[in-house]
Amino acid sequence: MGIISWIIFGAIAGWLASIVAGTNERQGCFMNIIVGIVGAFLGGFAMELLFNRTVDWGFNPTSFIVAVIGAVALLFITGAARRSRR
Repeated sequence: MGIISWIIFGAIAGWLASIVAGTNERQGCFMNIIVGIVGAFLGGFAMELLFNRTVDWGFNPTSFIVAVIGAVALLFITGAARRSRR
């Protein structure tokens, strides 16, 4: 995928993950893109590690689901880290 495709894919995955995690009001479009892209990498890494299966990184349902799950996990991890620092 090209850079524009990664941005669009990351924005949609990050936005959906922020709705699931309940952080939609606190993060903007830029954070949705970052969370979606980093979450896609995190989800792909976890998929390879846990199931010994690689993900085809195109616009398909499997890669989208993996990206959203990775982004939700990222949001929960960062949320837990923020709460433990307080």
